[in-house]
Amino acid sequence: MCIGLGLIFGIMRIVNFAQGELLMLGMYVSLYLVGGFAALHLLGPLVAPFIAAIIAGPVLFAGGALLHRFLLSRVSGLSTAARLDQGAFGQLIVTLGLSLILQNGGLIVFGSTPESILTPLSARAFIIGPVFGGALLFLNQARIFAALVAVLVAVLLWFVMERTRPGRALRAAADNPVAATYMGIDVDRAYRLAFGLGAAITAIAGGLMATYLSFTPFVGLDYVIIMYSGVVLGGMGSILGAFWGGLTVGFVQQVSALVLPPQLQNAAIFVVFLLIVGFRPQGLFGRSAERA
Repeated sequence: MCIGLGLIFGIMRIVNFAQGELLMLGMYVSLYLVGGFAALHLLGPLVAPFIAAIIAGPVLFAGGALLHRFLLSRVSGLSTAARLDQGAFGQLIVTLGLSLILQNGGLIVFGSTPESILTPLSARAFIIGPVFGGALLFLNQARIFAALVAVLVAVLLWFVMERTRPGRALRAAADNPVAATYMGIDVDRAYRLAFGLGAAITAIAGGLMATYLSFTPFVGLDYVIIMYSGVVLGGMGSILGAFWGGLTVGFVQQVSALVLPPQLQNAAIFVVFLLIVGFRPQGLFGRSAERA
């Protein structure tokens, strides 16, 4: 989910407050594919939830592209990039309003009852050990398979960004949109592709998380700050940094659960965040810039 947010900010320079709601929509799309419509029931309860999470990506890609085409493109792009007082503030207000609409719309459509995608893997664990003086290590199978799918998606995105023509167009639009326009690149289309990809990757993350966590239409509020902390920790604008930033945040969250109550896990994330940013303000993979 950090990569999805980092992709949108790194290419479009949009601070998207609705990113948590894209995560929520990915969860509900996966839920209805597995349970509501029974579209994947032939695959069985072990495979269907993960296939549903992957399918949620193209669904939200289409939705994200439409959102950019009819809404976000009005307050972003070359026409507003040169006028920060109008462009940036417009983006903030639009994405914040979109977040509120999706939250309350989700409450009307999906209801307030917590949901989850039932899979036997969430109740099973890989047992490793004995380790650490005879202790046994239990690794939840649903989380392990979700992690493997997440890494696979990250590698696939890296290949698209580095080895394909659309990926090079996205990087050119991010580095210098004016020069990219002179080279024949449709920057508005590149931004639409970037927002669609960011929405799709975040939706896949939501579908994967739904296999071991319960959720409601307001679940995005719990994760949007964590997303931004991972992106800033890795370095604003760096896709690779977003991956490692998200991995660092997840590692700190899980390790802190060994010694801290659940209410303080997010506090542990921000303590580590402040320590790293204090020594390296540009993030792990960000580039520092001199102020005039």
